[in-house]
Amino acid sequence: MTVLILWFTTFLVFLLVVSIFRNYFSLVDQFGDNSDYITIAYAIKHWSFQEDLSIKWFWGLSYLVAAVSLFTGASLRTALLLISTLASFATIALACKLWGNWVASFFTLLNFDWIQRSFLGGSDSLFMLLLCGTFLFVRRRYWLLAALFASLSTVVRPVGLFALVAIALTLAHRREFKLLIAVTLIGLTVGGLYTLPLMTYFGGGFSNIVGYRADWDSNLPISWPLYAIIKGTILYPRTTPWAKLVLDYGWIILILLGIIAMFTTKAFRQFARNYPVEALFAVIYGIFIYSYNSPFWTRAIFPRIALPVLPFVLIALDRWLPKNKFVLWMLGFISPMLAAASAVKIGNVMELATQ
Repeated sequence: MTVLILWFTTFLVFLLVVSIFRNYFSLVDQFGDNSDYITIAYAIKHWSFQEDLSIKWFWGLSYLVAAVSLFTGASLRTALLLISTLASFATIALACKLWGNWVASFFTLLNFDWIQRSFLGGSDSLFMLLLCGTFLFVRRRYWLLAALFASLSTVVRPVGLFALVAIALTLAHRREFKLLIAVTLIGLTVGGLYTLPLMTYFGGGFSNIVGYRADWDSNLPISWPLYAIIKGTILYPRTTPWAKLVLDYGWIILILLGIIAMFTTKAFRQFARNYPVEALFAVIYGIFIYSYNSPFWTRAIFPRIALPVLPFVLIALDRWLPKNKFVLWMLGFISPMLAAASAVKIGNVMELATQ
């Protein structure tokens, strides 16, 4: 209960600070990829697809936004906010059940991208909810439901595929081949249903993935670990304020230390034995984010793309976490204030504050 109160406090502080400096709903419209998600949701709701419709972003979130809007009568923007905020709350509730209150608390507070996309809209909270649901069903040995949730997470963000792979590898290791076949069929069915409209209206079921190729340094989405991060820092140093660069590399170092701890600490090795699907996902995903072959984006959005592996980093670094309620509550006020200031641009905050 304390963690959920902490989440609610974070929400109120963030909302208050944003509202002081900006119109909240106008910021929602301009934030992140919201305009693209809403445009896609409008096309889905009316089942009218234009040639100039952006198909780079995966449509899982937009499908849900369109459905909520259709059945409740809410605007697409309101539906997006409801989904993002409620999914964030549900994710933290599941995180408490899966990994304990301390991990859930630090996950709630440490990452500005998580706070912003929980309360301004984005695909991250829905993706994390589906991912947490996957792991909960695995722990209860509801393998088919776990496969369904993992498959659904993949149509929200493609990296959900790693959860499906982790399930398949675990079942193969246990020689549960009937379940493995069923899990594979569920993944193929969800993938087939998702790609069908893309094939019908845009001529290719992998149109989303093709849209990402412009970000890659070659035709492959992965390269040598750290290559894209270092190259991007060298090529695009002037586009990044020094404070953002420090924050990005702080996260790069923190996650790297956590991955090292996954292999070297006895506690995490025991965690991996108890929950092999989660450990496999953490390792595969951790390797991926350091190898993603996009020099411009990998470092620039690293704190955001690190979110799915963050709970496992916190578990691996558990003995070094400052488990103090005073620290948590201080973060509960400071983190949403800083996240809000970042969302409305710190320079704009300083300018308005001095008027």
